[in-house]
Amino acid sequence: MQVPINFNELLKEAQTFEKNNQTDQAIDIYNKIINTDVGKRKEGAINAIEEAIYKIAQLYENQKRSQDLSKLNESVRPLFKDLPKAKTAKIVRTIIEHIGNIPNTLDSQIEICKESIEWATREKRTFLRQRIESRLAYLFYQRKEYDAALKLTNNLIREVRRLDDKALLVEIHLVESKIHHALHDPSKARAALTSSRTAANAIYCPPLLQAEIDLQSGILHAEEKDYKTAYSYFYEAFEGFNNLNRSETHQMAVTTLKYLLLVKIMTNNAEEVQALLSSKNALKYSGQEVDSMRAVTNAYQDRSLYAFDQAKQEYKSQLLDDPVIYTHLSELYDNLLEQHLQRVIEPYSRVQISHVAELVGLTRDRVERKLSQMILDKKLNGILDQGKDCLVVFEEQKADKTYPSALSTVDNMNVVLDSLFERARQLTK
Repeated sequence: MQVPINFNELLKEAQTFEKNNQTDQAIDIYNKIINTDVGKRKEGAINAIEEAIYKIAQLYENQKRSQDLSKLNESVRPLFKDLPKAKTAKIVRTIIEHIGNIPNTLDSQIEICKESIEWATREKRTFLRQRIESRLAYLFYQRKEYDAALKLTNNLIREVRRLDDKALLVEIHLVESKIHHALHDPSKARAALTSSRTAANAIYCPPLLQAEIDLQSGILHAEEKDYKTAYSYFYEAFEGFNNLNRSETHQMAVTTLKYLLLVKIMTNNAEEVQALLSSKNALKYSGQEVDSMRAVTNAYQDRSLYAFDQAKQEYKSQLLDDPVIYTHLSELYDNLLEQHLQRVIEPYSRVQISHVAELVGLTRDRVERKLSQMILDKKLNGILDQGKDCLVVFEEQKADKTYPSALSTVDNMNVVLDSLFERARQLTK
């Protein structure tokens, strides 16, 4: 007679091995639970197997064993016939998310998603397929395959709207907004985000998803130069990521904190950056990411282009690889450079370009290009004499208002004469 398996005892034993860093032994027990054939499974057995799947997936992630996670994704499929469809979708998505937390596994995630979509289609699991396709669209966005991502989201939106699955619509519209933002189409990005918020307001929105919506809202408002509103959204998003206190939200919290600091700089409130970094929540995110924004803040306060360039070189991956940070820092740098150049050339009516370059600490070609741009944008009244390597600055001429004043006088006289003629006509009646 077969002795019934005590799943609770096995789980406790595996957890004890985990605490003692005996990972291989813990994985063996979790695999034993998952692979146990208990016929028509009872609720307790199903819960134990589900917990074992999550535990072993976490251990594989900690050890960066992406291939084992892929095998786990395939091996648990026979169990899905005894599980509710919503629970199977959660298991598959959780396994894929664990793979996503391992660095440099983007291609592996896409392949797993494609394979899982094919399996879900064969098994006619529409609920699961739609959720994996939503994840695949986000992975295409991360790999900058925007056309493929947009095609997938458009098809999904039409399909999911018919089913009125608002929870999934929130995620799909959010991904759609990110894609349009990456394609520099702000109007469509805002429209997609509005659709995501509308769907989110009709249901319970998980804190993580709500924080992601707030983060995207802040990014779009910052693009529109509405930094005050952007700051409030970034702050809500940072609070959301920080309160979740999960390993997968740590990087999102750091990124949002960087955007908070960026907004402070862009609104000329750089002196408040240090106070923000000294807050209790921000202290636990110290590191190179935060140090990069501190370096930018110091350069901005000192009005030092050299320090600005040094910060970009020292923290290249932290500042230039993030498109949001890169866009706003480029604008900030251009403004600083324009102000610096205007201060340098203010005393001169004619000055050598090479001398200006020496004073601002930049190359001659770079200064020449910037001066040309300022002249074309009518921010500088002058010309570049490249033959003599000099900038000729013209005096600001006051506009001659004689002609407009004469026209204004004639118009006023017409009004007076018309009024007199009207009064004379009434007196003669």
